[in-house]
Amino acid sequence: MEPLEISALLFATLYILELLIDEAAMPRGMQGTSLGQVSFSKLGSFGAVIQVVLIFYLMVSSVMGFYSSPLFRGLRPRWHDTAMTQIIGNCVCLLVLSSALPVFSRTLGLTHFDLLGDFGRFNWLGNFYIVFLYNATFAGLTTLGLVKTFTAAVRAELIRAFGLDRLPLPVSGFPRASRKT
Repeated sequence: MEPLEISALLFATLYILELLIDEAAMPRGMQGTSLGQVSFSKLGSFGAVIQVVLIFYLMVSSVMGFYSSPLFRGLRPRWHDTAMTQIIGNCVCLLVLSSALPVFSRTLGLTHFDLLGDFGRFNWLGNFYIVFLYNATFAGLTTLGLVKTFTAAVRAELIRAFGLDRLPLPVSGFPRASRKT
């Protein structure tokens, strides 16, 4: 998943730079364009494929992040052991997440396509500071996740390279209490 994270970070960073240079980059509604007349990607068909893959990645990572958070971990459905109220709660949560995905991808500058929702009419999408802060926060947190993933792999490899994995280290982080005999 790292290449997708890197490309999402790249898109967000480029969009932040575009926001700083040009005010026309703000996410606003489509004005009189219909499908097929205007390309929604600057890179043509290849860019459209990249956008679709990134939006699908954001959808999957949002759902995975939602169900792995401590607050909603208990809502996760279990095979042959899910109550009807829990199924309804899952449907509501997934509906909210899927409704937020177009606004999320539009605010990040991944796409300018509205998909019949005309999400560009939200007043806060025209506020430069909110959109800039949203993108900067996304870029910062994605960078932290990538650094943590990268440093964990490098750290594990260094431990193996220096032979520190063969040392008899205590499992717990607490020092052992000395016994008096």
